[in-house]
Amino acid sequence: MNQFFEQVYIIVGQIPYGKVASYSQIARMLGQPKAARQVGWAMRCCPEELPWQRVVMADGGVSGGTHAEIRKALLEDEGVGFLPDGRVDMDSCGWSGE
Repeated sequence: MNQFFEQVYIIVGQIPYGKVASYSQIARMLGQPKAARQVGWAMRCCPEELPWQRVVMADGGVSGGTHAEIRKALLEDEGVGFLPDGRVDMDSCGWSGE
């Protein structure tokens, strides 16, 4: 497996219940601030046991194509708050990475 992908998965595994992190945030945490797209590639083949639903776009948008509604439902079940326009409330639910 790609070493970058492995590092992404370690961080994703640390995102607490009820919190989210963005693709760009994970890239910055890995010291590669321009690698948000590569984080997205890693998430496409994320191990099932990881909380994949907790990774969202920087503006709180929920991506995932056909899985977007599943992702949103899983986040709602965790108590993640959403703004009226359907984006995650990053101010209240964003993970600081600490």
